[in-house]
Amino acid sequence: MSADTAEFLPEAGEVTMFTTSWCGYCKRLRPQLDQAGVAYGEVNIEDIPNGAQVVEAANGGNQTVPTLLFSDGSTLTNPSLAQVKDQLAAIG
Repeated sequence: MSADTAEFLPEAGEVTMFTTSWCGYCKRLRPQLDQAGVAYGEVNIEDIPNGAQVVEAANGGNQTVPTLLFSDGSTLTNPSLAQVKDQLAAIG
């Protein structure tokens, strides 16, 4: 986890989802998380200073959204709902 992502670290059992207003994959994942009861906070990287750099730090230089940040500092990029659930279960 980088210093860029540290301030967005979620509580245990929750995720932070980095998005943009125009991201179709973000729009698809949101209702899936809602239906599954996965608690998440959303951060539109267009609305924060250095938003692109935050996502780049989590993705090895790539500006890909949705990027999900977990309480242990791990991330998933454009994950399926199953991948999100598996990661949450793995970190407890």
